[in-house]
Amino acid sequence: MERQLRGRAAHDVNAPRVLPALGVVAAGGALGAVLRASLGLAFPDPAGAFPWTTFVINVSGSLLLALLGAVPALRRHALMRPFLGAGLLGGYTTLSATSEEARLMLEGGDPTLAAVYLVGTLAACVVGVHLARLYEHRERRETR
Repeated sequence: MERQLRGRAAHDVNAPRVLPALGVVAAGGALGAVLRASLGLAFPDPAGAFPWTTFVINVSGSLLLALLGAVPALRRHALMRPFLGAGLLGGYTTLSATSEEARLMLEGGDPTLAAVYLVGTLAACVVGVHLARLYEHRERRETR
């Protein structure tokens, strides 16, 4: 019984922090998904062509996500990182659309383009993250 009470008390203490975080993640995710869908409608890729819109969305989202640590203002409010990271940028980027586009390329008989797209997306995202980390390290050195 005492163990249950301790667990319950710990849960009650964390609940006020968890619920707002989940709320901002949900709100950010909705905004990110709407932004991604809007860009897809504004810049549609022809069927069977390289899906540049999704590629740019994923690479820019990876870069921005990696840059979150370099923005001091985000440390001032505990809910900004979950809103922007898991929420907005999580809803903005999309592995599921990347997978579906690669599947369509394979169905269309273009395994080379599908492979280039998948490997290229991953490589470009990693390069974006690396560039963001270099920027973050440079910023930290300049603020010392």
